[in-house]
Amino acid sequence: MAIAEKIQCPQVPDLPTASWTNGYRIGDEVVVSGMTGHPATRQAAERGEPLGAYDQAIVVLKKLEALVTAAGGHKHNLTKTVVYLTDIADKDEVGRARRDFFGTHTPCSTLVAVQALVFPELRVEIDAWARLDVDLRKAVTLSTEL
Repeated sequence: MAIAEKIQCPQVPDLPTASWTNGYRIGDEVVVSGMTGHPATRQAAERGEPLGAYDQAIVVLKKLEALVTAAGGHKHNLTKTVVYLTDIADKDEVGRARRDFFGTHTPCSTLVAVQALVFPELRVEIDAWARLDVDLRKAVTLSTEL
C-alpha cells in the first residue's frame, strides 16, 4: 500500500480550521484540492481593485505550482486540471493565463461553469493532478490512421 504524504507548503498553508487538505503526494502522484485566488482576491476587492479572471487564474496556477514543487516536482508535472468559472465568458482570459503559465506544454483540462464559488469576488477555481514521473515538456504525440 502506498503512503499518502500530506504536502506542507508555506506559500499555500493548510488552514488550521479547514475540513480539507490542500494536497497529498501518493507515490509519484500529487492530488491537489481546488485552489482559488483567496486571500489576494479579497484584498484586491477591499482596495476597490478586484482581480479579473486572468489575474485570478495566474494566482491559482502559481499556488498549484507551489504545491507540486513542495511535493518534489514542477509545473510541467501537472497532467490534469479542472477549471471552474462563475462566468463562462471568462474562458478566453483563463485560456490566455494557462498559455502564459504553461507555454505549449499544457495539461489536460476540463472547463465547467458554476453558479458561484465560496466567496463572491472569486471567478476562478482550479483543482489539479500531477505525476512526478511525467514531464509534459517531453510528451510525444500519438497518432492513429483510420
